[in-house]
Amino acid sequence: MRIENEIVRLIPMEMEHVEGIQEAANDERIWQHMSVDLTDKNAVVSYVEDAVKWRQDGTDEAFVIVHQETDTFVGATWFLDISVPHKRLEIGSTWIHPDYWRSNINTNCKYLLLEHCFEERSLQRIQIKTSHQNLRSQAAIERIGAKKEGILRNHMIQRDGSVRHTVLYSVVSEEWSTIKKHFEDNLLQKTGRMGS
Repeated sequence: MRIENEIVRLIPMEMEHVEGIQEAANDERIWQHMSVDLTDKNAVVSYVEDAVKWRQDGTDEAFVIVHQETDTFVGATWFLDISVPHKRLEIGSTWIHPDYWRSNINTNCKYLLLEHCFEERSLQRIQIKTSHQNLRSQAAIERIGAKKEGILRNHMIQRDGSVRHTVLYSVVSEEWSTIKKHFEDNLLQKTGRMGS
């Protein structure tokens, strides 16, 4: 399965992608609000091994993000906590190399993933979570039209030992047609720079 448009291509993560992921991930700024740090090759290998295993188990699906214009790896994004009986999953663990922050890469990824979830998989709920400290991510999630459902207090212990509160958002199937139109009318600029 490959999900793509003229801006990005999302490819299921495989071991052959380790080197490309390592190159895209080698910037400390990416990992400030993340639960992993992929600046070390061994960490990247474990990360990809987990992705392959969890896809086989049916719990998660990881995708490498390829920038179509340059045909280079620029990040990754995941389907997490997949529940087929309840027709839901989470889009998360998304990271993008800082060279592509404030571009239209993340917006196009979210559009393609949501479109795939609602139109190909007929899901009823997609959730997105982010750190209470990651204001850039919160703004991006709100800009696409996801609804803020609340804050999960003391939700995680971060790599530095500090406590993370998690901000929870969702999009449900009844909202998709309106949100899709919002993407297509306002967010999917093919040129120029915009928030990620």
